[in-house]
Amino acid sequence: RIKAQTSDKFPDNRLHYRVDTVLVQQAHKSGIATVDVTLRTAFLDGETATVQLCEQTTSALVLDGKTVARFTIKDPELWWPNGQGPRTLHDLRISVGDVATTRRIGLRTIELITQPDKAGASFGFRVNGRDVFAKGANWIPADALHGQITDEKTRGLLQSAADAHINMIRVWGGGRYEPDSFYDTCDELGLMVWQDYMFACSIYPSDDAFLENVTAEVHENTARIQHHASHALWCGDNELVGSLGWFPETREDRDRYLVNYDRLNRTIETVMKSVDPAANWWPSSPSLGPMDFRDGWHVDGQGDMHFWSVWHEGRDFDHYRDVIPRFCSEFGFQSYPSMSAIRKFAAPEDFNIAAPVLESHQKNKGGNARIAETMFRYFRWPEKFEDFVYLSQVQQGLAIKTAVTHWRSLKPQCMGTLYWQLNDTWPVCSWASLDHGGNWKLLHHMAREFYRPVLVTAVPVGDTIVLRGVNDLPDQVSVSVRAFALAMDGERRDLGAQDTQIGDGAVEILSVDASDLGAQEMLMFTWAASDGSTGSDIHAPHPFKHYDLAKPDITMDVASADGLWHLTVISKAPAYFVSVESSTPGRFDQNAVHVLPDAPLHLTFAPQGDETPEFTLRDLHSATMATQG
Repeated sequence: RIKAQTSDKFPDNRLHYRVDTVLVQQAHKSGIATVDVTLRTAFLDGETATVQLCEQTTSALVLDGKTVARFTIKDPELWWPNGQGPRTLHDLRISVGDVATTRRIGLRTIELITQPDKAGASFGFRVNGRDVFAKGANWIPADALHGQITDEKTRGLLQSAADAHINMIRVWGGGRYEPDSFYDTCDELGLMVWQDYMFACSIYPSDDAFLENVTAEVHENTARIQHHASHALWCGDNELVGSLGWFPETREDRDRYLVNYDRLNRTIETVMKSVDPAANWWPSSPSLGPMDFRDGWHVDGQGDMHFWSVWHEGRDFDHYRDVIPRFCSEFGFQSYPSMSAIRKFAAPEDFNIAAPVLESHQKNKGGNARIAETMFRYFRWPEKFEDFVYLSQVQQGLAIKTAVTHWRSLKPQCMGTLYWQLNDTWPVCSWASLDHGGNWKLLHHMAREFYRPVLVTAVPVGDTIVLRGVNDLPDQVSVSVRAFALAMDGERRDLGAQDTQIGDGAVEILSVDASDLGAQEMLMFTWAASDGSTGSDIHAPHPFKHYDLAKPDITMDVASADGLWHLTVISKAPAYFVSVESSTPGRFDQNAVHVLPDAPLHLTFAPQGDETPEFTLRDLHSATMATQG
């Protein structure tokens, strides 16, 4: 029993108490939700706790610092992840004596489904009985300086995630346990949280003193976070199994360090389950599953996967198509931060990728060289530093788009992609889709497109390009697709059309023989779906450097109205990855868009201040072929 403390605030010397923990357990069956609320308190025995939920009130006696209140709710209003339904939250009000507290909870079930199958074993999340493809990104601390992190800034980053159709955030085990406000925001935005415990990329001790510390850490954070609707998974650590092969000591005596790791991991699991027995647990990331200590980095038939061959090994983007992960919880490709971020730490005389200032903002060994080498592989070399920065973001977006669209097209074989990473802790060359401070890099604009609920994507299969439709919505949709051969001058040849129905999954819609495309033609395709969404995209069978892009002669009209800036971009020839930059902070509604002669691009820019912005327009031709006219 925890003794309550007297307080000067109470002149009659009454005892002042607190609610230490609120645990919420749910069971849903046949339209009825049973909710058990367990309170662990600092109240003396004999006090009565009053708990209210969904217009129901129950009272229970506190004994030995604990009590349980049960609610039975018919036809509950459920909480759903972003894009799957309403994110309904209910106030859970608790009062005991002089203390009152409130939690906001969602009525829902989230299950981790890992079932053996012909390929190995599935890995995915089932929410309220519905299998949901996890579209997401990894989260690291919002700033390198703790004092610079605010609830407002964090909410802005998470809002950007939700705006890009993201429905899951993985809180990486090398960062920190986030404050309550972080999880509150994820509840409100429908962002499921994959929560690592804070152990990452290293070898930890397992002596009694250390494990006692671990026990306190795991107990406290499990109890604090458990009730949130967004909480989907507890994961024991990040890459600790892989780290057994990283160091001379562990390689020479793996058995010893494996036992050491297992003691730590078992402690984390045991404490977690003592607090929250019904929680979803996964021992590590990546992992092939409980009690499977093989190196799972390149095993794609079961468990979750970290796939880093494209970045760390310098493989082509198409190498993403060589694996079929059940769930890829880490993969990424770097780019430079946007010019608005670079100007905060570098003067114009330092605008060179080999300048010491720029190199000091690259902490991944060989990262700048890898960005440049990849650029040689896919694009003609840019003339200006600003174009190099732009092009680095284009290729970052292409890398992650290749992975995500291909793995989404394999649904339900693959049921999740969490790219590395959403945000940055400082302005730096990195894998993030958001600059430090929250500005959208081109990857984030592209993520909003490749994470759309209904998507059509091109999948090369030998000498054929297959157009596959993907539907993440709960209801079936009908989709109409048209394919064209797009010449450099904008002329189009019809390659066929097809209508189809797509349930909750992915289906082949239309196939195009790659030989039907000329050497200077790309595949263009458009689609319209019965949910009202439309889209278009291109697929270049060859690296962009092989194409003699026509000079687009782009013009841009700018007007201001209703607090927004409205931009209209017109092009005389196909212009690829058209992007606009602003001299002042704010957000564009879209960027990195392909513009055709008969389809002007209409952009809006929402400024963050009153200063009049100047806009700079970039496209693939101006960045790589401007000197050729």
